[in-house]
Amino acid sequence: MGPLKGMKIVEIGSIGPGPFCAQMLADMGADIIRIDRKAPATVAPEIRFEVLHRNRRSVMVDLKKPEGVQTVLKLITQADALIEGFRPGVMERLGLGPDICLEKNPKLIYGRMTGWGQDGPQAQAAGHDINYISLSGALHAIGPPGGKPSVPLNLVGDFGGGGMLLAFGIMCGMFEAGKSGQGQVVDASMVEGSAALMGMFYGMYAVGFQNNKRGTNLLDGGAHFYDTYETADGKWISIGSIEPQFYALLLKLADIQDEELKNQMAMDRWPDWKEKIAAVFKTKTRDQWCDIMEGTDVCFAPVLSFDEVKDHPHNKSRQSFIEVEGVLQPAPAPRFSRTHPEMRYPPPHMGEHNEEALKDWGFPPEEIESLIANDVI
Repeated sequence: MGPLKGMKIVEIGSIGPGPFCAQMLADMGADIIRIDRKAPATVAPEIRFEVLHRNRRSVMVDLKKPEGVQTVLKLITQADALIEGFRPGVMERLGLGPDICLEKNPKLIYGRMTGWGQDGPQAQAAGHDINYISLSGALHAIGPPGGKPSVPLNLVGDFGGGGMLLAFGIMCGMFEAGKSGQGQVVDASMVEGSAALMGMFYGMYAVGFQNNKRGTNLLDGGAHFYDTYETADGKWISIGSIEPQFYALLLKLADIQDEELKNQMAMDRWPDWKEKIAAVFKTKTRDQWCDIMEGTDVCFAPVLSFDEVKDHPHNKSRQSFIEVEGVLQPAPAPRFSRTHPEMRYPPPHMGEHNEEALKDWGFPPEEIESLIANDVI
């Protein structure tokens, strides 16, 4: 199994970045119990589509009952880490705040995922990815020249600057606890996580190689050699020919003979040259350009849709995408030479593993039966 086999985590059910953090760790072999809060019965959704919930088990607990809180605390005493994604203070009001949990388990890594952070003027305000990356400068930098900021899905805040940052923080905390014997709280903020992703651009801005005008810079679509282009069949390709030798190969394979374009870094000419290159790429289909450029040092790739990714030869050769219960999704990543991550569980229904998971974590049968009888789980 994966490299985190033997690691035990309690995940308090939330949305977005919290589940993604748990997915990342579960994909690597961590034994994660997701605590879903008990709610009135509803029509079960198509749970197999909840890709973020894969590879772990669900226990549904009524956290309004003292026995429910004590059940979660008993799990926490055995856990290496906890993941929660509520507004600051919610876990404390539930009786599951870090002081109580660390008293029960002094080596616990208590992972907290929020947008604004645990303190500060905005800490109690609602928000979503788009708001958090607004505050970090990331959203301002993305978009067409002269146009409004473009929404980059919720990849930058929720996932890259959120869930993945928390997974990194938890593993850092685990490493330190292995030496000190002491746990601690990880305060992961999507504002600060998305700001961390922007570090290179702040450096480029400071030296004068990045400006505040969207769509006019090296890596934001401003450069004619780093952008997407439509092909004759209405599909798209991507070009990233930054290095001079790769740019020279682009001009050669695209059969662009204009001597003026050889002055690659003349930024004031980029808009004009982009029009020329766009006209060239419109002369052939995407497949024809793939035949010419794919696999070369042009830094080229076709822009694939959800329906196409699984059939690309490179993705097929590495099995980069898998199907779980008929749902196409990314395979666990990254890869390891010895401890191979694997799919163990499809996304669970809430409470699907009440008895199984609690038994595996040491709850005796009579205690599980009592929790069921008292409607705690």
